[in-house]
Amino acid sequence: MSTLTYPEVGATRLGPLPRGYHHLHHRTRIGRGAADFSAAGAAVTEWRMHRASGARVEAPARRAEPGGSVRVSLGLGPLRFTAPCEVIWTAYEEDGRTGFGYGTLAGHPERGEECFVVDLADDGAVWFTVLAFSRPASWYARLAGPLVPLVQHWYARRLGRTLRRIVAAS
Repeated sequence: MSTLTYPEVGATRLGPLPRGYHHLHHRTRIGRGAADFSAAGAAVTEWRMHRASGARVEAPARRAEPGGSVRVSLGLGPLRFTAPCEVIWTAYEEDGRTGFGYGTLAGHPERGEECFVVDLADDGAVWFTVLAFSRPASWYARLAGPLVPLVQHWYARRLGRTLRRIVAAS
């Protein structure tokens, strides 16, 4: 029995994103070629991108796998927001796509799903995409109202910049 807090499981992989949620779509170029694709895919699926962006990640598995639990927390000092999630799907395709999607569990301030994907385009460009749908689940997310999508977009941009730095250093 699933403990996910929303019914549209897998929509970030299969689309379309469901109505009634805030949608986030952020895409940024982070490198070029097979080596950059491999480095980026590993950083995303092994949680290094999130950690290097300042998030705390608690995940029992070394890398994202369907059914795996993960707790991501953001904030400073005692003011931290913890987001429990479950990995819904993964893509480990050597020919051009690596990433995963996770969905919210009870205790997450939002309801919905988010994915983090690295693609190797035909022209050799390596792209990183964050795709999500969410709506408030907690009183403080409802209270924050229109600020929540702004923070989500800021964090997606931060992840892209962090991943670009990881790839450049590899």
